[in-house]
Amino acid sequence: MTATYDVAVVGAGPAGSSAALVLARAGARVALLDKASFPRDKACGDLLGPRGVRLLADLDVKVRDAGSGSDMLVQGPSGGRLRLPAYPGLTYADHGVIVPRTRFDADLREAALEAGAEPIIGRVTRVSGNVADRPVELDTSAGRRITAALVVGADGALSTVGKSCGLVDDGNVLWGFALRGYVTADVPIPLIALLDQRPGVIFPGYGWLFPGDAGCANVGIGVGTGHGRNVPPLRPALAAFVDRLRTTGDLETAEVGRLTGGWLKMGLVGTVPARNRVLLVGDAAGLVNPLQGEGIAPAITSGVLAARAILDAPAAAAEVYRAALSDTYRRFAAFAAPLQATLLNHPRLTSVGVRALTTRPLRFVGGTWSLLWNDLVDGATPRPARTAARILTSAAARVSARSVSAQILERSLR
Repeated sequence: MTATYDVAVVGAGPAGSSAALVLARAGARVALLDKASFPRDKACGDLLGPRGVRLLADLDVKVRDAGSGSDMLVQGPSGGRLRLPAYPGLTYADHGVIVPRTRFDADLREAALEAGAEPIIGRVTRVSGNVADRPVELDTSAGRRITAALVVGADGALSTVGKSCGLVDDGNVLWGFALRGYVTADVPIPLIALLDQRPGVIFPGYGWLFPGDAGCANVGIGVGTGHGRNVPPLRPALAAFVDRLRTTGDLETAEVGRLTGGWLKMGLVGTVPARNRVLLVGDAAGLVNPLQGEGIAPAITSGVLAARAILDAPAAAAEVYRAALSDTYRRFAAFAAPLQATLLNHPRLTSVGVRALTTRPLRFVGGTWSLLWNDLVDGATPRPARTAARILTSAAARVSARSVSAQILERSLR
């Protein structure tokens, strides 16, 4: 059996549901496919940042959050803590919200369905026919074939859509992996811990302890693996991190519930985000922040940009969408991806730098760090922290312009 649509959106996470929502509201016939029944869980910190809060408001979507927060603490290997302030922005909110993914994804998907998108449960096993002059065909695990004029691939870091259409070079992707669970605790403010894996050598990622829902906290650990997918043992690393949180008084119990893990694809590196009739969004496009692993706001942004490109210029949607992604993320990714690679390749120097930045005398750098780390420089309100962040961004971009990651990024966007 074959069904025909204007657009097939593969994956009903934040990126796919946002794209489907915008398309369906505009009157397009949209299929929203996902292999899972909702609600379903995802490995995530369950923290939606200031840019994501504004995006939801712009889409007029309400989600069942579990509270809001503003600042964040960063802890260095020696135990020193730096507070990163949440300044209000010109284009984003002055706070984030706590949103368990089981609810967040279900609410956003439901908004897309209410707008008119048609839900289809099933795994896409193959995508064929991604050429300029004919529709794309998708085969599903349920034996159903779908034909669509355009396809939005929102099926995550290991995207079947991207691989089927030859849009991903696994060897050039910047990979990461995250593992998280829930623990009974009352956490007043999000905490990110930069750790040494042995004295003087930084762990290639970080641990987090975020506020959660109904007396629970979200605890996890993430790691960057560079251009390969060799993940160090994360379960013992998470257990050691939880023990450390007990020592510092941030947790009273070491009993963490069921663990959930997932791959991250970061910095737009190694993935062509669109070609012919297929557009990749969210994790499928590699839109996770290379410095701190946030992916929800970039996912929603890319879903909206892809939908607008399809609506405004269906015959040239891939080119319009690539240009929009370049305008939105190229400046940040061009220095953030090479910087991540540099930090991973120099673990001793990174440990020294992080220890210095989290000492009491350098507390004044918190505002600049917050803007740079969270990709909030563009749209920030005028203040000294923004000026410093802009100077550092420009300097880092010039230094990293000839790096391998920056060159791969340029090829991907072209």
